[in-house]
Amino acid sequence: MSKKTLEYTKTLLKKVSFDVKLFRKELAKAYQNLLEEEIEELREWVIVNFGVQYYLNPIYVVK
Repeated sequence: MSKKTLEYTKTLLKKVSFDVKLFRKELAKAYQNLLEEEIEELREWVIVNFGVQYYLNPIYVVK
């Protein structure tokens, strides 16, 4: 994917951050569409900006 996808995901997560369940749902979808490096960057961004209560461990699936 591209940096645009990562930035779009961050924007979307900011908009749904009022609901932890919805936030985690969107975060799980993002994990499916991002590269490993981007997932790591997103993970760190989530923890810094929203805290660990919003964090969701990625599950890597080999395609």
